[in-house]
Amino acid sequence: MLDRSKPSEIENDRRAFLAQGTAAAVGISVLAGNATAAAANPTPSQPSGSHGWKYCLNTSTIHGDVVPLVDQIEVAQQAGYDSMELWLRDIEKYRNNGGTLPDLRKRIADAGLTIESAIAFAPWIVADEAAHAKAIDQAKREMETLVAIGGKRIAAPPTGAVDGERIDLDQAGVRYRALLEAGRQIGCVPQLEVWGFAKNLSNLSEVLHVAAAAQHPDACVLPDVYHLYKGGSNFEDLALLAGTKLHVFHMNDYPDIPRDKITDADRVYPGDGIAPIARILKTVLANGFRGVLSLELFNRKYWETMPLENAALGLKKMKRAAADAIGTE
Repeated sequence: MLDRSKPSEIENDRRAFLAQGTAAAVGISVLAGNATAAAANPTPSQPSGSHGWKYCLNTSTIHGDVVPLVDQIEVAQQAGYDSMELWLRDIEKYRNNGGTLPDLRKRIADAGLTIESAIAFAPWIVADEAAHAKAIDQAKREMETLVAIGGKRIAAPPTGAVDGERIDLDQAGVRYRALLEAGRQIGCVPQLEVWGFAKNLSNLSEVLHVAAAAQHPDACVLPDVYHLYKGGSNFEDLALLAGTKLHVFHMNDYPDIPRDKITDADRVYPGDGIAPIARILKTVLANGFRGVLSLELFNRKYWETMPLENAALGLKKMKRAAADAIGTE
């Protein structure tokens, strides 16, 4: 299972997948593919979403573990996205290969893109005080890296509480508050993320509890269509989430697979599954959400296509889903 709570498992799984043939595609230019479709998209220098929504590419969609970061930026630009959601893992690879954060920031700005969010796995939620302090230090380093390239927010999933016992949600709120305070000092907002496969914070009701228990003005929630389904959330409960407490929404869809069988790798483009996406977007729009729709997929079939073609098609389908929700073309 492609659970992000286990980065080593993801790495091993992806390496095995590459050995089966995906690596060969990387030898071809990652920018080859559907150039016509990419050119038809609006320029990314201005938000292209209706009602102020911005369209964002989470680089897992194009198998960012394999596609170099510089090429990820070019793919997002040519496909017509407004922004990107990077993985700290890929930024570290870029730096280890001699890249610098100032250069990376310039590349992103020159492409007319913004970094609206990022993915990292500091286990901030753990109960042990020493482990929690260590996790906060890790999160600080990750947020400092992100801010150095112009980033604004970072995902805060329940890494460290995926398995094991059920945690006290009020105490989780205290730990989330500590993470938020660290973020405020740095200038980066940690977003409390729903993880449907986890033992804790697997559904929206738990996440809303922890966000409120933090008692912090920066507390916010990062929902995901797939994770809401996987964890058994009631989509109607999104009506309880004020638009000002929702900055980024992970967009995807899912086929008709039972919750206990479906995995991250089963995600499909918005509109290609059975998720009530129009209802979801109408709900958050009515709540005042004017933030970022970020396409996050882990579909192996999509990884077999050229990254630009994959990204451009995903953007087209995400825009169609948004248009269906608001009744415009």
